Amino acid sequence: MQKIAALIKQEAIQLLTEQSVSAVLAWSNGGAAYEGVPTVFHTVQECENIIYDEFCGANLSKLAFKQLKFETKIAVFLRPCDTYSMRELIKEHRVDREKVIIYGISCSGMVDVRMLKLRGIKGITDITAIDDKLEVTTMYGSKTIDKQDVLLAKCMACKGPEYMLADKTLGEPMVVKHPPFNPLQALEKIEALPVKERFAFWQQELSKCIRCNACKDVCPACTCEQCIFDNKKEPFATKANATSAEEQVYHIIRAYHVAGRCTGCGECERVCPQGIKLGLLNLHFMRDINELYGPYQAGDKSDAPSPLLTYQLNDVESTVLEQRRESHAKD
Repeated sequence: MQKIAALIKQEAIQLLTEQSVSAVLAWSNGGAAYEGVPTVFHTVQECENIIYDEFCGANLSKLAFKQLKFETKIAVFLRPCDTYSMRELIKEHRVDREKVIIYGISCSGMVDVRMLKLRGIKGITDITAIDDKLEVTTMYGSKTIDKQDVLLAKCMACKGPEYMLADKTLGEPMVVKHPPFNPLQALEKIEALPVKERFAFWQQELSKCIRCNACKDVCPACTCEQCIFDNKKEPFATKANATSAEEQVYHIIRAYHVAGRCTGCGECERVCPQGIKLGLLNLHFMRDINELYGPYQAGDKSDAPSPLLTYQLNDVESTVLEQRRESHAKD
């Protein structure tokens, strides 16, 4: 990805030199060799710090939404999967299309450092990507890992190389090298469990939550000016889960609020410090919407509104939903 990184830096410098934009959104090093963090660049000098590698997994769409409140015009670099989020934000009139220059950049898959640690690799001091391998240097020696074995969950379920929108593209068309993964299979495996075991699974997952709000803050679909979870007059504003009910209510309410608009970008799960399977929770809602109202992908090239924002005479009646719930409860 070094060639693409050089192209990103070149475009950023040119844009700021010509004053075509007031800011450029890309990535910089967060301190460790495997920490690419979203960054706002305002000067040509700052652009020397731009990086792009296997550890720049962050989707910059939410940062673009936030930064446009302070900028006249911005440029943002997005991978194919990220463009779904940006298109949805534009579709919802949360981002002014005239104020953003969108660069499409190719990707060979982003690495989840947590997957390395789950493999027992500790004391990491450096990671170098060489083709499809990762050379991991630790305080205890070096190891070579296949990159496809430690990809982010969203990369394992890659949507493909097509950009939903882009003013200009950088790099060769993306080639998906890793085996396709269908996350629905993981969801179906959980839902095949008896009710009590299924409940226990989600109870265990959600009980890990420390209410850091990282999932909400990074989600491109969470764009309310005042979130219910930030309202100090509501009990939801608490930063700690006092009861098991509070463990569940935060994530379930949030999932309801983004239903029909979630593009499956995986940002919530990527930033969760507890490793909660939030992608599966969102997928549950997405799957139900597809089954009840017909196939729909938020953020794609279709201009169709979310099924939850429209009414059709043949929409599913409440009685059908009740029967469906009773059927699941008997499983």
